[in-house]
Amino acid sequence: MTGENAHAAGSQIWTIPNVLSMLRLALVPVFLVFIVLGDYVAALITLVVASLTDLLDGYLARRLKQITRLGQILDPAADRLYIFAALVGLAANQLVPWWIVLVIVARDVLLLVLGVVLANHGFGPLPVHQLGKVATFALFFGLPVIMLGLAFPAVEPLSEPIGWAITLWGAFLYWWAGIIYAIETVRVVHIPLAADESRSDTLEEGG
Repeated sequence: MTGENAHAAGSQIWTIPNVLSMLRLALVPVFLVFIVLGDYVAALITLVVASLTDLLDGYLARRLKQITRLGQILDPAADRLYIFAALVGLAANQLVPWWIVLVIVARDVLLLVLGVVLANHGFGPLPVHQLGKVATFALFFGLPVIMLGLAFPAVEPLSEPIGWAITLWGAFLYWWAGIIYAIETVRVVHIPLAADESRSDTLEEGG
């Protein structure tokens, strides 16, 4: 979240985009159950519905001028939860190794620790890095491609290597972005708060 977006965002909760985001979050356990049960067609349908609500709530938030702080939190949280659910479900069925799950979770734990460090120094969250967005998209796209082969065995010889290539590249970028966040955190905590008190709310991109 950039400083500009933080100031433009409202504090409303019950907006149409936020309700759609809540619906998307409510579908996460449904998505996970379908994967664990091995019903990959139903899991993919659930993911498609969730993705459509993601596109719709983003469009409505801009069109209705209902961009809110809650929405800015729910959207990335939902993306991460779907990635986590896909990883856990596939690992539970021994279709992906558990070390992939640990790699992704460890990176999010790193960001949580960095957030605590920033808060202790009077700073808000770092702006989302473009590399982090690309990494999240790669994971969000790669895992369903793997599931596509499980749902439709005829395409598995093509979808499995493509899905794995995208997923592993996404995991690498995910950690690369995490390292960038760590370096930026070390840099900003050494900036005297008195030099720019406005940064105690939310860091500005490029600052």
